Amino acid sequence: MSNASYYAPKGGLPKQTELLTGRAVFTDAYAVIPKGTMQDIVTSNLPFWEKTRAWILARPLSGFAETFSQYILEVSPDGGSNKPELNDQAEAVLFVVEGELSLTISGVLHTMKPGGYAFIPPAQDWNVKNYTGEPVRFHWVRKAYEVVDGIDLPEAFVVNEQDIAPTPMAHTDGKWATTRFVSPDDMRHDMHVTIVTFEPGAVIPFAETHVMEHGLYVLEGKAVYRLNQDWVEVEEGDFMWLRAFCPQACYAGGPGKFRYLLYKDVNRHAQLGSFQK
Repeated sequence: MSNASYYAPKGGLPKQTELLTGRAVFTDAYAVIPKGTMQDIVTSNLPFWEKTRAWILARPLSGFAETFSQYILEVSPDGGSNKPELNDQAEAVLFVVEGELSLTISGVLHTMKPGGYAFIPPAQDWNVKNYTGEPVRFHWVRKAYEVVDGIDLPEAFVVNEQDIAPTPMAHTDGKWATTRFVSPDDMRHDMHVTIVTFEPGAVIPFAETHVMEHGLYVLEGKAVYRLNQDWVEVEEGDFMWLRAFCPQACYAGGPGKFRYLLYKDVNRHAQLGSFQK
């Protein structure tokens, strides 16, 4: 995977002479946030983060995607946070797409470069800093961890996707594969953030319809996605936000690989409102 690429937004602002027409779509089943919308004017600051701005791609919305939030953070030199997470129930995945991030978890320093992946359980002591002379850009996926009596909390870990062999999907001759950072059978984890790779011409051969919500950020390449009743073209830098049970399929048209960072909620019962135990 040494030749993997990772698209990262740079911000800016379109010229006054450009057309307003874009590819952004928000429906009752899915949303597409194309890379062209990730401009300076849609960023946000966060409490206790210095020299940092955030593109907030997903947040819980009643009746839509309800289990997670996803940010792209841009941390300038000497920026970062000693108090990054204010919710002690929130678990996190960090995934670096550009630059170098210094992540300290319980006093242990990890240097993360593009492809770097960190899982951080809830109520964990951690902080981040950019000690380099260039901005670092990374994804931050947050979810309220669902505690289950008798199941331990998962531990923190830091790896790089380039050191993990993708797992081919059955009957695809390796044209569709998933890079998994935790075992699907590890019941301690209630979310999976993986990387899905399609070779040119590969497909999801049916309209998946399932209870898991999705956030999909295209790291590399382009494809046509079937979302509910629509065919939508997507490319590197685009983000898709899929409600539970939204039908979804994909055709990777090439000429190179199509890869995306995928969030889904797993391994827990469906919530039953105030009756949940």
